[in-house]
Amino acid sequence: MTETSRQQQSEASETVAENLGAPVSDRLDVFDQLMKPEVQESLTILVDNLPKLTEMLTFFMKAYDFGKSVATDPVLAEDTMASLTGFTKPVTDSLKSAASAAIEAGDRVHAQNDQAPISVFGLMKMLKDPQVQKGLRYAQAFMDVLNERDQQNKR
Repeated sequence: MTETSRQQQSEASETVAENLGAPVSDRLDVFDQLMKPEVQESLTILVDNLPKLTEMLTFFMKAYDFGKSVATDPVLAEDTMASLTGFTKPVTDSLKSAASAAIEAGDRVHAQNDQAPISVFGLMKMLKDPQVQKGLRYAQAFMDVLNERDQQNKR
């Protein structure tokens, strides 16, 4: 009896496949797959969840459309670049200034080729320089912050 129903299903599959215009061998493979119980069970679950899938697909399509419009909007891209440039320009300018000062200082040290040690009096004289004072204040504040964090971590 099952053999007869399988034969009828196969004949029905061939008839439907012929009407669809697909090659017979491809059509039979698809219909044979559809006849498997696990495939039918999966299709039943899929059909039961179609409302949820439709809702999710609608959400993803809207998100995709929004992302595409944002990505291809030249005004938004220009505004974003302008705001990023406004944020990063002061940082890059100060880094460039510090780097060029360091390179120039290194060049001066090499040009002087002075190997004489710095005396205590020379050090005292350097301590009066406003830039040295500024650097020492920064170093002191940096060490204070590190010390406070170390104390907090020990608690």
